[in-house]
Amino acid sequence: MKVTRRGLLTTTVATLVASARWPRSLAAAVAEELEVPDNVRVDTFDFEAKGIDGWTAVDGGQWTVEEMTGAPSGRKVLVQRAIKNAYNVIVAPTGPYTDVDVSVKFKPMSGREDASGGIVFRFTDGKYYVVRANALEGNFRLYYYDRGRRQLASASVKPPALGQWHTIRVVAVGDRMQGWLDGALLLNHRDTRFRSGRVGVWTKADSITAFDDLTIRGVTGGG
Repeated sequence: MKVTRRGLLTTTVATLVASARWPRSLAAAVAEELEVPDNVRVDTFDFEAKGIDGWTAVDGGQWTVEEMTGAPSGRKVLVQRAIKNAYNVIVAPTGPYTDVDVSVKFKPMSGREDASGGIVFRFTDGKYYVVRANALEGNFRLYYYDRGRRQLASASVKPPALGQWHTIRVVAVGDRMQGWLDGALLLNHRDTRFRSGRVGVWTKADSITAFDDLTIRGVTGGG
């Protein structure tokens, strides 16, 4: 049987990904991109007019809408300034959603223990998934939270620079979840714990982080 160079490469990549010898980022890179239907509800938050009226802060956090030079759109952004909590979560008033495609721009401003930002999705009764990036660490990770945080997937990355805007995106369809950082698909994972819930943003420890242009495309349902 004749084996072509392309065929040999495809087989080798598939074998290495399946045996987990290569980073998760490679497994994500060769995965088919998840999609939600085109006709789903779209909710956008740029914090210019309504601010965070109707949002729900969880376990404290110091969430304020502030004017910021160089904001991705308009002049106002959402900033989290508490530095003594384990985690800071705030969820948008829309939803709940089952399948979602969510993106947000975030700027890690400061933090010695942590300088991070993330997207919370399928938030219900204090339980949720979060995909987060950390300017102090060379990784991009998916966790679930249920009275404690547990890691589900991780990819090695160049840490997002402090003081600069970056983009996180999450797509969750059924039990499949994918995560992007600055346009690169890095996480591809399956998990069945949480099926629906609201969407929000997240920081950890002493992170002071700004957020803007949260966009949620989602199938509403569940609770």
